[in-house]
Amino acid sequence: MSPLFFFLLCLFSIAPLTMSSWPPSPGFYPSTKFRSMRFSRGFRNLWGPQHQSVDQHALTIWLDRTSGSGFKSVRPFRSGYFGTSIKLQPGYTAGVITAFYLSNSEAHPGYHDEVDMEFLGTTFGKPYVLQTNVYIRGSGDGKIIGREMKFHLWFDPTKGFHHYAIFWSPKEIIFLVDDVPIRRYPRKSDATFPLRPMWVYGSIWDASSWATEDGKYKADYRYQPFVAKYTNFKVGGCSAYAPPRCRPVSASPYRSGGLTRKQYFTMRWVQKHYLTYNYCKDNKRDHSLTPECWLR
Repeated sequence: MSPLFFFLLCLFSIAPLTMSSWPPSPGFYPSTKFRSMRFSRGFRNLWGPQHQSVDQHALTIWLDRTSGSGFKSVRPFRSGYFGTSIKLQPGYTAGVITAFYLSNSEAHPGYHDEVDMEFLGTTFGKPYVLQTNVYIRGSGDGKIIGREMKFHLWFDPTKGFHHYAIFWSPKEIIFLVDDVPIRRYPRKSDATFPLRPMWVYGSIWDASSWATEDGKYKADYRYQPFVAKYTNFKVGGCSAYAPPRCRPVSASPYRSGGLTRKQYFTMRWVQKHYLTYNYCKDNKRDHSLTPECWLR
């Protein structure tokens, strides 16, 4: 076998694997429907102001052994598109959560709704895990009822900014990464869907007890500070103060909501290749507490 033939054989055998690591195009890009906004126009510091800095359009928050930091939208919303571009810290970040989420925990303490996109910190040489989660009206009978789906990503989130978004309408919740839908949570019943207004939050904090491999690896402050950068904030939809006739935004070309066939195909592709945990498929869970797993 000639060296040239061997090189070409290797090239063509590797190329399909490289190409297949990226999702197919979703065909529609909802983030382009919304303008970027300054952090100062739509958000405010919530805690840890000394661990937060704003440079033009970008926000930097960090965690060290003294404190983390968090921010909150000025207005609550009852539906909408909520996105931001985030760049994560490389290296050892075990136990550290970098989050972007919706919640009404301050308005309804102990009985709140929440929709999460959380980056679970990691150890050297291992990829980040993106955890998506939905809580409905707090915990039932003292039990925390999470609805977790966890993903690896098809890129290194420490190398640059990528856009992460939550689309929430009266019919469904869709999680998107760079406009690629990775999860759809439909409204199958009022009991399993958040219906009350929520604010938009972001934070970085120490969750050593559970964040990395169920708490096996803890935050190590020899590597502090742990830094997260946010920019390209995009928020649009119906605020809690908007009139009832306010039309919810859509994550697809359809004004009525839902996803296109191409978006569904892309989402299924991502779940086939990058989904690492699905609460509905966990046989150790009590699915009487999560009826959406079996409701049709």
